Amino acid sequence: MTRLEPVSKTAPKWVFTFGAGRADGSAADRDRLGGKGAYLAEMSRLGLPVPPGFTISAELCAVYYELGRKLPEELKPMVGAALDEVGKVGARFGDVENPLLVSVRSGSRASMPGMMDTVLNLGLNDATVEGLARRSGDRRFAYDTYRRFIQMYADVVLGLDHELFEEILENYKGLKGFELDTELRAEDWAEIVARFKTLVSTELGKPFPQDIHEQLWGAIAAVFGSWQNARAIAYRRLHDIPEDWGTAVTIQAMVFGNMGEKSATGVVFTRNPSTGERELYGEFLVNAQGEDVVAGLRTPQPLTEADRRNANSNRQSMEGLMPDAFGELKAACAKLESRFRDI
Repeated sequence: MTRLEPVSKTAPKWVFTFGAGRADGSAADRDRLGGKGAYLAEMSRLGLPVPPGFTISAELCAVYYELGRKLPEELKPMVGAALDEVGKVGARFGDVENPLLVSVRSGSRASMPGMMDTVLNLGLNDATVEGLARRSGDRRFAYDTYRRFIQMYADVVLGLDHELFEEILENYKGLKGFELDTELRAEDWAEIVARFKTLVSTELGKPFPQDIHEQLWGAIAAVFGSWQNARAIAYRRLHDIPEDWGTAVTIQAMVFGNMGEKSATGVVFTRNPSTGERELYGEFLVNAQGEDVVAGLRTPQPLTEADRRNANSNRQSMEGLMPDAFGELKAACAKLESRFRDI
């Protein structure tokens, strides 16, 4: 695998921040920042409410492999400075009272949906989960988020099959007489977390990592590593994507769709992709995280009232249930279409 530029003794700029109406990069930097990083930067420049974050350049992907699947030491102070910048939102990474949680995602210059790895809710441990519970006033939300993180991190970074965790959850629900995840209370999720951590210790012979910086470096390395997983290699061959492009890694402050009945997550197109009609098209879920939508774990709700009527659905639409948030979403979509002149 070849790198895009030679690595000098003085480390080049590898980290590009975005948020609060500004960004180091833009849509023109797709080759360096990947599609995700470049367009998050562009949306931030447009004034859209993009949660702050930073992108580690795709150039570093080649360096990672040249170093024998290791991250260069020069990256650490750059990431530390970027995390401090993101921490200006109020929450800080590792702060027990007001912890900042982040997502760690891949992003090649060519779209490769579902081919590489993602970690959500990173920054949780036995101390920060209590801080999250106090800050949110919702212990159930905090422990639900913690169990999601343990399961995803163990799968993506530690190499444990996610089905092992699903089995624990389903057995627990059966024992307690629960049918849906939403029926579990705070104490139930706390017990699930304990069982998940026991599984990790049993399978790997060491505890689930409590050091949030260890968590972060593990996740970054895993995302770079996923560029060479079997799924990604097969996809690149099918779509003629050069191996030496590499993937960028975007680290972004988490926002939570699972904070109760006033929170939600979803997917939206600015037009109906089948007909081209000027109407929002998509689906959403109340009190959920994005993986619940894309993984098909729960039946999604219609986005618009028109979708609800057309589907003859008795489930509430986002337009009907959350009219203010829907209005903001509609305005953001109009701004995006105007800027990019595309769906």
